[in-house]
Amino acid sequence: MSASDPAIDYRAVFHALPGMVALLTPELVYADANEDFVRNSGRSLVELLGHHVFDVFPDNPNDPAATGARNLAASLGRVVAEGERDTMALQRYDVESRERPGEWQERYWSPINAPVLDAQGRVVLVVHRVEEVTELIRARSRAAGDRSRVLEAELYTRSRELQQVIERLRQAHAREREVALALQDAMLPAPRLVGDHQVAVRYQPAVGALNVCGDWYDLVELPGDRMAVAVGDVVGHGLDAAGVMGQLRSALSAASRVSQGPGQALEVLGLYARSVEGAESTSAVSVHIDWTTHRLAYSSAGHLPPALARADGTVVFLDAATDPPLGARPEHLPRPQAEQAFEAGDTLVLYTDGLIERRHEDIDTGLGRLADSLTGHRKDGPEELADALLLDLLPAAGATDDTALVVIRL
Repeated sequence: MSASDPAIDYRAVFHALPGMVALLTPELVYADANEDFVRNSGRSLVELLGHHVFDVFPDNPNDPAATGARNLAASLGRVVAEGERDTMALQRYDVESRERPGEWQERYWSPINAPVLDAQGRVVLVVHRVEEVTELIRARSRAAGDRSRVLEAELYTRSRELQQVIERLRQAHAREREVALALQDAMLPAPRLVGDHQVAVRYQPAVGALNVCGDWYDLVELPGDRMAVAVGDVVGHGLDAAGVMGQLRSALSAASRVSQGPGQALEVLGLYARSVEGAESTSAVSVHIDWTTHRLAYSSAGHLPPALARADGTVVFLDAATDPPLGARPEHLPRPQAEQAFEAGDTLVLYTDGLIERRHEDIDTGLGRLADSLTGHRKDGPEELADALLLDLLPAAGATDDTALVVIRL
């Protein structure tokens, strides 16, 4: 029997699950709850469904130190906003007695909250699973008397301290992310029209990244009706990789303006990279476009080949001038360079490996998917094509590697 077998009654499975599990909408309204949740929460299914979680379970108004609802709200908010699982520390979260309104029962819970994503990666439900440990703590207290009550108090105190530490770490992460976003905006150029030539760029960090990474793109106007375009990939993620990325992108941008072609520009970049810690094994590819001669000159330092999508639907990968990544060999040698003719209406696509590479899959399979997508969307403009490539090629749940993409109508 497979997981997709229509004979499986998943609603019955859900309600039979051992342990307390509820489903919440992104607005934190109960959509469903299994039998264990109904039985142990002290609320009927009618009292839960369609009601906001904190209307059903508010904090104990008689306890000024109560933080259960606030902590749970923060966790659920993160799951909805970020689409990632959140495990909470042990919580004291008192529940009002149904038989004696106004009387609050001391309860201890260990919650885990996880998102349910649709095909576009949007959060459509939140799985709220809780394990109640109140009876365990009470049993230990009855068995060991004062000593157990001391341990109980210490456990709860340590759990609250852990919750505070986790919250401080999250705040620090949020500040680091703000720095990362500012760094990204400063380092990556905004796309713009180059004469009459249309350009679209996309930058997609990996799931769980700070929204900044070691991938980069660059566009450089050259004398005459020419332009240099490049993408590169520094090993790693986060601020360290972004710092290296910024240095290498700036160096290649400068070299492209004074070099005789992309091969010489990457040669200069390779020499510079030897003095930059963390630049080893960086890959990069540079293409110089000459609209007067309708020629592309290109060179690659260990990078995936740019794709030339012709107006007739055929796709040519520019792979005739490939060399090892930066810093991959001790001796200095000139970088190779090759040329390719193009026609008006063709499209040039540069990208990093996050767009096509998948674990346990041959790279030719990913290149084939890219070619198929380019052929299928050959009539789209650069902006529409860039969006289509991300939609066709990146996993719905989010990319596991960073992705930079440049699309140029030739």
